[in-house]
Amino acid sequence: MSVALIEDDPAVLMSTQQSLELAGFHVLPFSNGQQALKILHDNFPGVVLSDVKLPEIDGLQLLEALLARDHELPVVLITGHGDVSMAVRAMRLGAHDFIEKPFSVDRLIEVIHRAIDQRRLVIENRQLKSLLMKQRDGQLIGNSPGVRRIKDILHSVGSANVDVLITGETGTGKEIVARALHEVSGRHGEFVAVNCGAFPEAVFESEMFGHEAGAFTGASRKRTGKIEYAAKGTLFLDEIESMPYELQIKLLRVLQERKFERLGGNSSVEASCRFVASSKANLEQLVKEGKFRRDLFFRLNVVTLNLPPLRERKEDIPVLFAHFAHLSAIRFQKSLQHWSVELIEDLKQQPWEGNVRELRNFSERYVLGLHELSENESELAAQQALPSFSLEARITAFEKRVIEQTLSECKGQVSLTAEQLNLPRKTLYDKLKRYDIHPENFRKKL
Repeated sequence: MSVALIEDDPAVLMSTQQSLELAGFHVLPFSNGQQALKILHDNFPGVVLSDVKLPEIDGLQLLEALLARDHELPVVLITGHGDVSMAVRAMRLGAHDFIEKPFSVDRLIEVIHRAIDQRRLVIENRQLKSLLMKQRDGQLIGNSPGVRRIKDILHSVGSANVDVLITGETGTGKEIVARALHEVSGRHGEFVAVNCGAFPEAVFESEMFGHEAGAFTGASRKRTGKIEYAAKGTLFLDEIESMPYELQIKLLRVLQERKFERLGGNSSVEASCRFVASSKANLEQLVKEGKFRRDLFFRLNVVTLNLPPLRERKEDIPVLFAHFAHLSAIRFQKSLQHWSVELIEDLKQQPWEGNVRELRNFSERYVLGLHELSENESELAAQQALPSFSLEARITAFEKRVIEQTLSECKGQVSLTAEQLNLPRKTLYDKLKRYDIHPENFRKKL
């Protein structure tokens, strides 16, 4: 993030630039508005700080020109002391804020920090929306190393005639990956999902293989089973660890011979589908315990995709949250409000034991406005979640509380707060920006 500084007085330009750079900002100095307009593009990663009184193009004209290009660009104007009408006009034209001359360094840094935070959020949202335009619901979303590895494997084995085993904790998106595999396979048949634990053992065989008319009492007509229905497509066997042990040998025969017979029939039917199985359990351990057939495990374990839990791919949380929030806004016909940087950081610190599914549920509640907790509930939830946080997360939370408490005691004065905490002012400003803490909020409370 940069600060584009426009000031025609060389001495003021230099002193303001030095103050901003000492506070940790990257500054782009300009002596007039024309120079700035040539450089500042639509997605300029920063904010603009400009004096109103400039030659040829004044600050208000520059403001209008910049906002015509990018209406979300924060522009802060420096006005003369007591020039209320000028300040009011600037705000009506869309200025982010204004600073009156003469101004203190603390006031300047405070305003710029706020503008930078807003700009960062706007750019992040634009990047997320741009990425989401290329995504569809059901695709594997994310760019963490674990997700990139899975995408690479999907494209490597997608068109190959090989069965696949997908493992991972509950809610990691095993069916999403199975559907993605079907999409890249080029197969023209259906994607058929079967939950192996959803059917009673007595009807499971009929559901999988189908039956001929008269095969058993109540079988009045021939029925096509799941394997046959998925011909030239993909049959997804979800929670295969729950498949009855006695039926596992029959599935193994189908996998080996690529043929099966309907119940009550004698003719063989070709199994032309690809089999994709998933398990949230450790199949190798179940084999040792005698609860899963060893030969079926080895037959399935040719290509295995192990999905990482969400806590191991935290860099994907922002785009996942944005994706689910946008889908929920469409589904519930709600307007989607901007979310704060602090919210995203809080989401990254959560344990997400329910993984992506739990994050999706939170996104839906966020869109519906049901994610807010009362102060007591929020404090209780934080206390309950604390043991699952990492040491780094606990230290971060503690540091934030200390800064907020000291700011409150110092009535929002940043210099006094830095002195009380024995911190360099620049370091404190960095921490205020990191934790999205606004000193003015502590002044308003008094």
